[in-house]
Amino acid sequence: MNKKSDENANINTNDLKRMEFLVEEVSKHGYNYYVLDSPTISDKEYDLIYDELVALEQETGVTLPNSPTQRVGGEILAGFKKYSHKFRLYSLDKCQTKQQLKSWVFDIKKHYPSADFTCEYKFDGLSLVCTYKNGYFVSAGTRGNGFVGEDVTKQARTIKTLPLKIDFKGELIVQGEAMIRLSNLEKYNKKTQEPLKNARNAVAGAIRNLDPKETAKRNLDWFVYTIHYAENKSFKTQAEMMGFLKSNGFDIGEYFKICKTAEEIFDEIDIIDEKRKNSDILMDGVVIRLNDIAHRDEFGFTSKFPKWAIAYKFEAEEVSSILKDVIWQVGRTGKITPIGIISPVELAGATIKRATLNNIGDIKKKRVAIGSRVFIRRSNEVIPEILGLAELLPNSKDIVPPKNCPSCDTLLVENGANLFCPNFDDCKNQIIERLTNFTSKEAMNIEGLSISTITSLNEKFGVKHFSEIYELTENNFLLLENFKAKKARNIINAIEKSQKVPFHRFINALGIGGVGVKTSKDLAKKFANFDKLKNAEMNEILNIYNIGDVVASNIYEFFKNPYNLNQIDKLKENGVKITYGENSLRLNTIFDNKLVVLTGSLNDFSRLEATAILENFNAQVTTSVTKKTDLVIVGENAGSKLDKAKNLGIKIINEQEFKEIIEKFKNNS
Repeated sequence: MNKKSDENANINTNDLKRMEFLVEEVSKHGYNYYVLDSPTISDKEYDLIYDELVALEQETGVTLPNSPTQRVGGEILAGFKKYSHKFRLYSLDKCQTKQQLKSWVFDIKKHYPSADFTCEYKFDGLSLVCTYKNGYFVSAGTRGNGFVGEDVTKQARTIKTLPLKIDFKGELIVQGEAMIRLSNLEKYNKKTQEPLKNARNAVAGAIRNLDPKETAKRNLDWFVYTIHYAENKSFKTQAEMMGFLKSNGFDIGEYFKICKTAEEIFDEIDIIDEKRKNSDILMDGVVIRLNDIAHRDEFGFTSKFPKWAIAYKFEAEEVSSILKDVIWQVGRTGKITPIGIISPVELAGATIKRATLNNIGDIKKKRVAIGSRVFIRRSNEVIPEILGLAELLPNSKDIVPPKNCPSCDTLLVENGANLFCPNFDDCKNQIIERLTNFTSKEAMNIEGLSISTITSLNEKFGVKHFSEIYELTENNFLLLENFKAKKARNIINAIEKSQKVPFHRFINALGIGGVGVKTSKDLAKKFANFDKLKNAEMNEILNIYNIGDVVASNIYEFFKNPYNLNQIDKLKENGVKITYGENSLRLNTIFDNKLVVLTGSLNDFSRLEATAILENFNAQVTTSVTKKTDLVIVGENAGSKLDKAKNLGIKIINEQEFKEIIEKFKNNS
């Protein structure tokens, strides 16, 4: 047992037992992750037990001889040759709060007041070290334990973004991250019998596959971020080093930023955190380095980390939990969706108790079972999804799909990977879901018609068609439980107000399979009015970006169905009018096809209203100001976003100018 002092030998028995338990747990899960490429817990859960072990070691001053905190990374797999690194590879210390990062910056600034820092993506893939001699790629190795890794030269050679020849003729040793783009992972999973759990495991499995042909099938990328050795070549800064890498044909990624202060670094972190939600590559944080390479020597290294670099880690979007049960939900189109009931777990700032399994085909592919441990991911504020199996447990049992509809008991129909209830007219869940979608904020926007009220209207008055909502009276609502005159009058007013509806929201209200808010807007932009949409041919619909065969067919068939056309006619008879005003103004403005940011308080618009107007003008509204931003609209008390826009030379207009542009095109329409 390693001790800082003799008095630390008298460690509390409970602390010792806890440390022994944590060492076993971290070692077991580290082996599953690094050696077997088959993790049984998420990164977040691993970090929690690892950090607890580190804290106990610091508190007690004792480190067990087999503690995984004393080494970096895994063991050598049988079948691979050893790859000895010419220089030791250190890992990065990490922080998860801005206060921790601020303290790190402060420590650097104490010794070096004029220090500046570089910010780069923290890629979530597999680290590769590659050697070049005489301008040619000669070898590649995994990081391993920092001293010895695995020789994966043949596997690395299959990566198309890894240059096989460079201009620099001296010996060069570089390190980067092997990655698989999410789009490539999706394509791979569509073709394989056994889909991959996630992008991180897809890369590890590809690089550690003894058959390079299998590696090539996954279409990996390699992003280089540092140089360990360049023969007869030195660099003054990280920026200069990255420039050298880029000039030699290495892919260094799309992002590199130099910051002077902690506050500037925080701004970059916020930008990247927002951007990663729509990124095609996995990034789990930001790497911050001291830019001046000469000064790095002054700070040096701990036993594991460089003191001049740190990784800021984002809140985890993936965890594991136990799948306790599966329930089957009936949607508005009759599609049956399996929903996993999981042991409650914290994920991306929320307590998750349910996660979708999409369909029966998804269950078969992912091989999950009730009672098993599964991976769950929540991204971009959408419903959590079960990604795949982490571990089968002794009490695991197969998921058995229903034969009859859980709502109306009708015999289900299997169509491809999905189950459907064919009872369109009388399946209560389908009816409730269709009416709920119809009245929602992004559709007809009938305030006060909650799902419970819609359910009551269906049960008491048999309401099941869209048009019947506009035939309701105050008396109907007064007969419902907990309804009084004011509440009934408010809903009737909301129903009357909804009779005038923008084209894109009307499309969304119809509940066409696969058509949501985004596709509704795309259809409204493509077709000038409802009649043109109704009479559109398949090829016209398919020509719209991001609309595939299935959704296009759903749209086409929807308007060929006499029932649907009859319902639309009845809606018009009951006073529903489609408006096209704002939609027709979308082109030939300064907003068209531009990236726009709103900042500050607007007096005459809510943020939601301003965003809707801009989207109707074919703009894309984002929350962060970057070099790619085209325009910033400022209200009162605009802060750092305005300052940043000025520094970047981005066009800025105020609310009055925004209003004048809108009015000008309304008057000309």
